[in-house]
Order: sequence, then C-alpha cells, then structure tokens
Amino acid sequence: MSTLALTPRQPVPALNIPLVGGDRFVLGAAPGDTFDLIVFYRGLHCPICAKYLMELERLMPEFEKRGVNVIAVSSDSAERAEAMAEKIKAVQLKVGYAISLQSARQWGLYISASRGQTSIGIDEPALFSEPAVFIVRPDGTLYYGSTQTMPFARPQFQDLLAAIDFAVAKNYPARGEYTGEV
Repeated sequence: MSTLALTPRQPVPALNIPLVGGDRFVLGAAPGDTFDLIVFYRGLHCPICAKYLMELERLMPEFEKRGVNVIAVSSDSAERAEAMAEKIKAVQLKVGYAISLQSARQWGLYISASRGQTSIGIDEPALFSEPAVFIVRPDGTLYYGSTQTMPFARPQFQDLLAAIDFAVAKNYPARGEYTGEV
C-alpha cells in the first residue's frame, strides 16, 4: 500500500493520543493561536530523533511566543515514550505515544520494519513510522508538511521559526494545494 500525501488547505486526519504524564492530546481541542506543530518521530530506538527533539525542547519558548502549540508523537509504547521524554529532558514539549500505524498512514507517514538493534543498543519495534513534520492551522487544515523515508536531513526548527514569522507577517497562504489535472 502506498503512502498518501496530505493536501494543503484541506483538513488533516484526527489525532487523539495519550501524553507522557497522563493527559491526552486531541488535535483541534485547544489549537495554538497561530498553528499546531506536530513532529512525528521514529521512537526511543532512534538517536537522531533524540537529538532532534532536544533541539525542539530548547526552542519551545520561541514556538510558544509565536502562538504555536507543539507536540512530538511516535508509535512507541508508554514506557518507551516516557524513556524518550526523560532522555531529552522534556519539560515544555508534550510527548505523545501509541499512535496506531493505521493512523500514521492516514497522516502520510512511511512505515519501516525492524532491523533489530540500533547503534545505541535499543531494539526497533517490529513496525514503526518514519519522521514527519506538519504545521496545522487552528481550523484543522494543513499549512505545511514534510514526510521522510529516513531519519536523516529533517527540517530544522530554526528554519521553521523563520518560516512561521514570514508566513504570519506576509499572510502567506499554504502552497501545494492544487489537485487538478496537469
């Protein structure tokens, strides 16, 4: 089955998942004033994800200043998500877990099969989703999306902050929305 891309300016799939610490995140229930930033990561087994999420945690005050609600999400279990939250010293960053692979596919994420232990000695789950970053408007429509087949070369959060500043200042529309014949 192929991965389907989401369409800018169209509603994104539902997202209702548990959070480390016992709460739930329901996309759209309390959207950010400007945007929601949803960062899908591979899981505890991924050292690149940990480094990436540490940078996101560091920049949380910048996103909050801009009215951006942020969550990191994986298909990991509660225990693995808690271990990741501890590893990255998540204080402000909400860490969600247990997204089903069916839901991950609805978001257009790529799915990988386990290759065993990673370089940091942690087993990969049998199946897990690859990284993606989405910026969603408060009305639940897609503004920006980036999905990946690999853990490498992800969108940098400093670049996303600059893009958010530009988009807000210039009232820049979501692009890539055309779905007609070419």
